[in-house]
Amino acid sequence: MMSKTGGCLCGGVRYEVSGALRDPIACHCSQCARTSGNFAAMSSCRSEELALTSAETLSWFRSSAGAQRGFCQRCGGNLFWKAEPGTETYVAAGTFDQPSGLRLAGHIHVGSKADFYDISDGLPQEQEW
Repeated sequence: MMSKTGGCLCGGVRYEVSGALRDPIACHCSQCARTSGNFAAMSSCRSEELALTSAETLSWFRSSAGAQRGFCQRCGGNLFWKAEPGTETYVAAGTFDQPSGLRLAGHIHVGSKADFYDISDGLPQEQEW
């Protein structure tokens, strides 16, 4: 398996995933909408298989009692989400270097999505998660 690399817009945060990646899911919850401006397409990997190769601008924000989000404090790039405790880290799919080889697998939290768009791609939809 080849590793996947990626990072934020300014390059202050770079990472490498050495293990398997799950195809991304689109999360339509209100927190993802506020961090991304719409929904967030997130892939996931085992946390120990995610290596930060540059983290000079990485900052973590506790977005709820059981989760935190990693972002670049310089360019504002939304990069990571992880539950605590947990064994997986979710990685914003748009931050992978191309080609990623990933395909969107479905949608979660569609019951709280914003009202300005429709989901019409035919992929599975979950009201919650």
